[in-house]
Amino acid sequence: MKKAVVYTRTGDDGTTSLIGGNRVAKDHPRVEAYGTLDELNAMLGILAVSIDDNELCARIEEIERNIILISTALANENCNTQAIGNRAIEELEQEIDRIDATLAPIHDFLLPGKSFASAQANLCRTVCRRAERRIVTLADSCKIEPRILVYINRISDYLFTLSRFLNNRIEKNR
Repeated sequence: MKKAVVYTRTGDDGTTSLIGGNRVAKDHPRVEAYGTLDELNAMLGILAVSIDDNELCARIEEIERNIILISTALANENCNTQAIGNRAIEELEQEIDRIDATLAPIHDFLLPGKSFASAQANLCRTVCRRAERRIVTLADSCKIEPRILVYINRISDYLFTLSRFLNNRIEKNR
């Protein structure tokens, strides 16, 4: 079998192909939405390798896999493709609750940092929020399966909670 060529030259004119075959500009709202999710996945990969906790890394990998499903749905010309189920949302909410139960109440705005992993979780959270905004923009022009926005919003909540947890871990070890 012949190896596929990485470059196709079909995007040299500033367009890309959607699932379904139509070509659109590379700055089309649909491409912006799934492209920002792709950026989030790359950032989550950095986060995962910066954490020395197999359980947390497994959760991040699960989120990455779900983001790929959502990105595929958004790249599909049929915007209403189901990409995520209620169970994925519920599991993420349970994980947020589990981690949050170990943390003190929030009394002030939080500064990112204290560790690379915590800062990376915060950076992931901001990229996630941008992806959410891009998906909302896309939803102005086509119907988006509602659970996509719910799940993306929960990812942001998870990353906020995870960042606090990682900061707390550093404080306990001091």
